[in-house]
This record gives sequence, structure tokens and C-alpha cells, in this order.
Amino acid sequence: MYRKFKADRIFTGSSFAVDGSVLITDPSGMVEDIVPAEDAGEDVEIMEGIISPGFINAHCHLELSHMKGVIPKHTGLVDFVFKIVTERNFDTAQIQLAIEKGADEMLRNGIVAVGDICNNELTIAEKKRGRLYYHNFIEVSGFPPAVAVTRFQRALDLYRAYASALPANSLVPHAPYSVSPELFVLLNDLPGNKIQSIHNQEIPDENELFENRNGDFTRMYEKMNIDISFFEASGKSSLQTYLPNLTKAQQLILVHNVATSAADLEFIARHEKQTGMQVYFCLCPNANLYISNKLPGIDLINSFADRIVLETDSLASNDQLSILEEMKTLLKHFPTIEKQTLFQWATLNGARSLQVDHVFGSFEKGKKPGVVLVDEELATAKRIL
Repeated sequence: MYRKFKADRIFTGSSFAVDGSVLITDPSGMVEDIVPAEDAGEDVEIMEGIISPGFINAHCHLELSHMKGVIPKHTGLVDFVFKIVTERNFDTAQIQLAIEKGADEMLRNGIVAVGDICNNELTIAEKKRGRLYYHNFIEVSGFPPAVAVTRFQRALDLYRAYASALPANSLVPHAPYSVSPELFVLLNDLPGNKIQSIHNQEIPDENELFENRNGDFTRMYEKMNIDISFFEASGKSSLQTYLPNLTKAQQLILVHNVATSAADLEFIARHEKQTGMQVYFCLCPNANLYISNKLPGIDLINSFADRIVLETDSLASNDQLSILEEMKTLLKHFPTIEKQTLFQWATLNGARSLQVDHVFGSFEKGKKPGVVLVDEELATAKRIL
């Protein structure tokens, strides 16, 4: 007993199949084959649009779903972060209901797997339902060196709570401006921490902080009463300052990358050769526009197209949890990107970044990647299996 799908086009995960091809799966969605229409037999389901593997949301904050619309657009990153810290505490029942609705939205929009940032245990119950695959990135922060051990232990306790309930977890740094070198060392030395993620160069002021000890982040520390008298500028970009502290992870997902330069990309390439690490670049144009109205540069897209993955960020910084909407925004601002490339970022690249490409990301025999139907004009997406 098989399901057979034929549409205007089938995207396999890395390319479009030959016109007229038919995707064959078992009833659960496990891929059997892609064959010519004349070999598919009867009972083929004919559809209009593009059939694609399910989308991978490589970076999300499901726990912030209750903050949709709370923070105005274009506040700038510093005031956005301050509001997240000071205004995120809602009633627990309200937060958990929003988490469930956020997961519902991702399911409707064809997302099958998520790299999710965690700062509390409130998403565990939803994730245990098994409706989506999650890699949980338990986040740690603490800029003053004096709090490194305490913050690391607190995050490690949360990591253990997730590990006791769910299979895929990492302990990760929040951002260069919120993690001390001492804390980076503790994270780097944690055994089994194979996949790392970090908010990277989201605005130019992040580089200003590390290059000159200037920029808007100094105002953030003042607003949060954080003493940074210990801090000395390195004279280098934020990425070139912190990346040498991360050497033992197999993979590193850099999130946002708005202020990543050509020199930074060269630095990353050297770091990969020295450490064997593989770096992925996670883009969320809608969140970037929501917070600071800035986008990553085309140098990144042209240089590392085979390593780009897509994300939704959170409903605190986005109007929806939809990878398709991220694809549409990228195409609007970078019209030279081919649809095939966008689809690969949304599927196979994302699966590789989370080390789940043996299940998700492409239509290959034995995989169960989900089946999504996308309008040819990228207007809509819905999961059909």
C-alpha cells in the first residue's frame, strides 16, 4: 500500500526532479522512490505546485511565543533584548498555551524539525508529544567572569532536565556580548556537546563593542546594571574574538550574521581547517527586519550558499513561524537567489545542520522527511503527509 504524489515540480532536497516524476511513500511517509509517471501505476494524487521535503527551522525560541506583538518593531537590538529580559514573565498557563499554538503554527506551515533555544523547562511537555523533532539548545549567558561557574551550573541543571525527557540536546552560548571567555571554556570542554549555536553579529554595534569598547551595547550593560569594568576590547570583530574559544564542537550554527564581513568569513574558513568544525549560517530576515531593519550582506550568501540554513526566530521578533515567509523575504531582497537554492536551505541544509539528514531534508529511500506542497509563487505551504 503506497501513497503516490505528482505535482508541477518535485524538489528532492538538492534539486528539482525530472518533470513528470512521481514521489512514492508508504502510508507513514517513509520514502520508497521517485519514478517516472509511466512507472508509477494507478492511484497517483495529482497536485498543483511544488512538492518538497518538510522544512527545517534551524533556530527558534518557542518559549517566547506568548510575546507575540509585545515588543514594537524597529526598537533596535539593545532595547529588544532589554524588553525580553524584563517583560517575558507571563502566567505559566498562558505561556504554555502559546507554546502549543506556536507548535501548531509550525506544523501547519510545513515545518518538521526545529533547533529550539531553551532557558526554562516550559517547552518540555509540548516537545514530549512528538509532533515535531526538536534539537534543544539550552542557552547559557553571563558576561562578568565572576558568574561563569554559577551560570554554567544553572544551565547544566536545565540541560539535564531536558536530557532526561528528550533525546537531542546541547548546552550553548547565548551571544558574544553575554558570555565571558571563562564561560566559553566551560562550554567548550563539556563532553558530547557536538552541535553548538550562537547569536552572531546581529548588529554592527556588536563588533564596535569588541573592536573599540564602544557602541550601543555599553548602554545595555548600564540599563541592566552590569559592571563591565573588567572588559577590554580585543581590537577584533566579535566573531574573531570569541570563535577561537570554540574548538571541540563538530558543528556550529551562527545565527543572524547581519554584520559578518568578508574578513570574518575568511577567519571562519581558517578556523574550520584548524579544528575540523563545520560552520552553518542561519538566516532569519524577517526577525532582522523586525528588530533592527537590517539584513545580512550578499557576500555571505555568495560565499557560503552550501552552508546557509533558515530560521523563524521567535514570535517576539516575527509575525509568524513560517520558513516559507523567510524564503519569500530573502527572494524579495536578493532576487538573484534561485528557488532551488532557497529550497535546499530550507530542507537538506537545515537537516544537516542539526545532524538529522538521515531522516529529514530530502526524498531518499528510507527517509521520513515529511511532504509539503508549496504554491509555485511561494504564496502558501501546507504539509500533506
